[in-house]
Amino acid sequence: MAKKKTVIDFPKSAAAFLAKLSKNNNKEWFDAHREEFETHLFIPAQMFVNELGERLKSISPGIIAIPKTDKSIFRLHRDVRFSKDKSPYKTNMGILLWEGEGKKMECSGYYFHIEPKSFFLGTGMYIFTDPQIKKFREIVSNEKKAEELKSIMQKIEKKGYTFGGKTLKKTPRDYDKEYPFADLYLYTGLYCGYESKNMNEVFEDDLTEFCFGKFKNHLPLHNWLVKNIA
Repeated sequence: MAKKKTVIDFPKSAAAFLAKLSKNNNKEWFDAHREEFETHLFIPAQMFVNELGERLKSISPGIIAIPKTDKSIFRLHRDVRFSKDKSPYKTNMGILLWEGEGKKMECSGYYFHIEPKSFFLGTGMYIFTDPQIKKFREIVSNEKKAEELKSIMQKIEKKGYTFGGKTLKKTPRDYDKEYPFADLYLYTGLYCGYESKNMNEVFEDDLTEFCFGKFKNHLPLHNWLVKNIA
């Protein structure tokens, strides 16, 4: 399929800019190349958010796509206050379209992430809030609900995607480690994703359709999270 043009050759233009930034990660260089940032990364990213948002409405009618910094487009500036690495800018770009009534990062969403030599597509919730963790554990303590979720996860895994969010090593206190679905208690967030270093997948094809195809495969997890957690 021929690649659909947004403005400039996005996301190849974004990856090229991020590669330059990784070698010149300082305010002076960035200020001198701000127009390049706008033209090759930010404006095309805004258009991509709009295009992908319209496409996702067909499967997630409540999707929220806001083509602004700190909304669907993650800020490029790093918070260096508590970091040993004082580099002022991220060398990746993240985009999130979400669904739910809560704050952006407290909802399930579709995430696009690109670096100079790799990209990632993910769906779900990266980390639960404390009330959401409690709610999640209560829900999966119901065997019917847990079995429903495990079935969704297994079907998505069979399509070649991996899951993240399983950060605990031991079953939390007050929960039965012998429970048939006790492994679900180990999740502090829940998302599935696709990661690749084959940049031609996003450089040569229609980016919106490529992402939509992956996200559509993740839809059962997204819907489960929207219905039960977000």
